[in-house]
Amino acid sequence: MTALIRHITVDCADPYALAGFWSEVTGYPRHPEGEPGGEAALLVAPDGEGPGILFVRVPEGKGAKNRLHLDLQPTDCRRDEQIEQLLKLGATLIADHRNADGTGWAVLADIEGNEFCVERSLSERA
Repeated sequence: MTALIRHITVDCADPYALAGFWSEVTGYPRHPEGEPGGEAALLVAPDGEGPGILFVRVPEGKGAKNRLHLDLQPTDCRRDEQIEQLLKLGATLIADHRNADGTGWAVLADIEGNEFCVERSLSERA
């Protein structure tokens, strides 16, 4: 028995705002039915086939470390450039595991405190 992943769902306080942050990060566009103040906002995979990212309003705030998180790999810049862009969008640096030889990753948090990692790009790994 198998199943496709249709959505990756994130509980949050402000679905529209958090979807905007992640739209900037991933290039996934917002679904046209999403609106400020709504109970949910969906980002659609650009290819129309990958899983969407669904943001759903919940009353409680984030309480502890995420048990599931995204690992990002830059596609059009280097890891450190991606980290700088994310910080400008409002992300915060949680833990820096970058090494002097260029290996490693960084742990950041989005605008609602959800952790994610930024790894090296494919060109940096070559």
